[in-house]
Amino acid sequence: MKPFQQPKQKLPTRRFALRTLTTVVALGSGLLAAVPAGAQAAYPSKTITIIVPFAAGGTTDILARIVGQALTAELGQTVIVDNRAGAGGNIGGQAAARATADGYTLFMGTVGTHAINASLYKKMPFDPVKDFSPLTRVANVPNLLVANPAQPFKTVKELIAYAKANPGKLNFGSSGNGSSIHLSGELFKSMAKVDMQHVPYKGSAPAMTDLLGNQVAIMFDNMPSAIQHVRSGKLRAIAVTTPKRSPELPDVPTIAEAGVPGYEATSWFGMFAPAATPPAVIARLNTAIVKVLAKPEVSKQINEQGAEVYSETPQQFATFIQKEAAKWSKVVKDSGASMD
Repeated sequence: MKPFQQPKQKLPTRRFALRTLTTVVALGSGLLAAVPAGAQAAYPSKTITIIVPFAAGGTTDILARIVGQALTAELGQTVIVDNRAGAGGNIGGQAAARATADGYTLFMGTVGTHAINASLYKKMPFDPVKDFSPLTRVANVPNLLVANPAQPFKTVKELIAYAKANPGKLNFGSSGNGSSIHLSGELFKSMAKVDMQHVPYKGSAPAMTDLLGNQVAIMFDNMPSAIQHVRSGKLRAIAVTTPKRSPELPDVPTIAEAGVPGYEATSWFGMFAPAATPPAVIARLNTAIVKVLAKPEVSKQINEQGAEVYSETPQQFATFIQKEAAKWSKVVKDSGASMD
């Protein structure tokens, strides 16, 4: 038996082929037009990157990784962290501000990048308001007013009385000029009307070393790095800088309730997207981040860092940033701090 052979068919003419191709293209265009734009590429459909403007291991990095891991499960796409440290957060901020506004590059901003630096630095490589779309705050981190146990004061009122009796002699350390730790002290000086000497260091660690050695008297340090020394008895906790007491140190009063009404200096961290990111993507991200922050396992990890979980709408976050920028602008101006 002969093998089956396909009968020869006459090839279409060139004119017929072109006419057929035109018809197919026209049909295809009609079908694409009939598909809703949002259905063509549902968000998210690929890896999302969170730019962190500080080195790995710090509070900003830790929070970004906790949230990023939770978002990976929530969004069904991998979320990675890209550390871009330098210039008080400005290098990472510039990279995020220039990224494509499609929801695939996010930014973990701080009180420094979005409320302090614009007043502190003479030249900013990005506009913290115009170049970003706020998503939500992620956490508030209290600063803790701590003193070396050798100092003669134990309360805020006693500290103020001592400072007024010894103008310019009481010193406070910080992680550097213009840091939230420095400006927390400057705000205290202004509101308590006391004269204290600022001693800047190149980072929190050397400042803490000198505080433990009584080379400086007090410090307004981030709670995660100070609380261990308080618990061990090496430092005396005088007050927290937040409006409410910390669950980690419930017996330590706030500065506001202990003698300086209205005082508040909170280090905060929040998520941003580049400006012009589509509203639908902003809404999707806000919903997802707020949802994961409400998960017990996520809030537990954040609380263990000495931080307090906080979430809100993009509009609420934007309003909060405006108030923070106005407050810290005055503090920076009054302190005379400036960075090139």
